[in-house]
Amino acid sequence: MTAGAGILAGLRVVEGSAFVAAPLAGMTLAQLGADVIRFDQIGGGLDHGRWPLAADGQSLFWAGLNKGKRSIQLDLRSGEGRELATALITDPDPRGGLFLTNFPAVGWLDFERLREGREDLIMAALTGNPDGTSEVDYTVNPATGFPWATGPRNLAEPLNSVLPAWDVAMGTLAAVGMLAAERHRSQTGEGQLIRLALSDVAFAMVGNLGRIAQATLGAQDAVKDGNYLYGAFGHDFETRDGRRLMVVALTARQWAALRDVTGVARACEGIEVATGHDLSSETGRFEARDLLAALLRPWFATRNLEEIRGAFAGTGVSWGPYQTFRQLVDEDPRASVANPMFELVEHPGVGTYPMPGSPLGFSASNPVPVRRAPRLGEDTEEVLADVLGLGQAEIGRLVTSGVVAVPAAGAA
Repeated sequence: MTAGAGILAGLRVVEGSAFVAAPLAGMTLAQLGADVIRFDQIGGGLDHGRWPLAADGQSLFWAGLNKGKRSIQLDLRSGEGRELATALITDPDPRGGLFLTNFPAVGWLDFERLREGREDLIMAALTGNPDGTSEVDYTVNPATGFPWATGPRNLAEPLNSVLPAWDVAMGTLAAVGMLAAERHRSQTGEGQLIRLALSDVAFAMVGNLGRIAQATLGAQDAVKDGNYLYGAFGHDFETRDGRRLMVVALTARQWAALRDVTGVARACEGIEVATGHDLSSETGRFEARDLLAALLRPWFATRNLEEIRGAFAGTGVSWGPYQTFRQLVDEDPRASVANPMFELVEHPGVGTYPMPGSPLGFSASNPVPVRRAPRLGEDTEEVLADVLGLGQAEIGRLVTSGVVAVPAAGAA
């Protein structure tokens, strides 16, 4: 599987990774045209069997986060396997010299040690905490404060999110960091080590959203408020046909559109007179949120989802239906090939399904066609030959001795 054209064509990245953030960073670069070579221990790393799984047991998680890459299997427990990985990382080709990993950056993966093989090496080392100790999204998120502000008002325990949001943010930041370092190298010839910690990503965002300032300056902690929007008006409503949707009136324009379409303008004037809340302001709408939700609830309860969709069309009301994953696939064209970001692609042994490419669009560069994830070790021979220049006899020896591995004949 070779890289196609794209805005990052001509860039080569070597990736040693597992789980979400680092594979996402590599895939982000691959989907923009970079040649991303992922190396794994023979048999697969920690995420090779991660759920969800296809019917044949293959990881759809792996298939989702490794699209467009090349895969090589190495015996990373052996000296010769590590030497091959090091040779890939430090290959002198001007296109390369970029290494992305969330493996411990010690021993043979220590930056200074790797740099001995290529002085201008760029290495992005992703960790849990800045001191290198372990954290994952599901342990960092509880520390951010958000789980104590998430969930129904009467819930007496914290509520975690099933979306690994901090991993997602970390992966995209890692890609940005590598491109920034590569730009610096192109101007100065200087490589560098990029450090990025998951807890720093999370806590920086808590600060960016104003929550650290809020707590530091003495404000009370935000309490659980169900599906209300914090700081303005937004709430979920049930329709006549048992569906649910979220409506948000964050701006004055959105509020005016919602008020006018639902015909509650006069009743809202009554609320203002009775309570003193200024519903033209975000604060006023937030303070009156329970009254506004009660006022609007009958309008939604007497209409089905399609009727509401028609009533809101072209009005400026900000809303969206709650959807299961199945409903997303069955009902929402944004997650289908009707959206140019998606293409129908066959993954060997799994089947054909819509796969997303990069969400980024560039006016001066065509998008890279969507390419499936490789089978584990699918590109082992190609990478050893094309990147390291090994001959077939040497590659055969490495396979026979178990230093590298290729997929078995007929393997999915």
